[in-house]
Amino acid sequence: MHDHYYDSKDLGRFPEIGKAAPDLAKKFFDWYGAVFADGALSAREKSLIALAVAHTVQCPYCIDAYSNDCLAKGSDIEQMTEAIHVAAAIRGGSSLVHGTQMRAHVKKVGM
Repeated sequence: MHDHYYDSKDLGRFPEIGKAAPDLAKKFFDWYGAVFADGALSAREKSLIALAVAHTVQCPYCIDAYSNDCLAKGSDIEQMTEAIHVAAAIRGGSSLVHGTQMRAHVKKVGM
């Protein structure tokens, strides 16, 4: 037994999530596949977006999966790193902009 919550082997078992609800799993996986197909954005671009989002939501399984997927679709480490910086900038900016709520609250309570 491992001594941590995350086990990279779980990623390979993801399809098992459908065992108890196969109809719902099929719908999800069909939709998921359609989302990541070439469209207005290429599958490569979508994979870079997914990698950035994976870092934002802090999903180690998604980080592993989309790191591999980005490489398989021709992205390089510089592109992948830049995508993560974009995600970090948005996440940091969203924290800072919520400071306007803090400032309004402080003003309202008269501090």
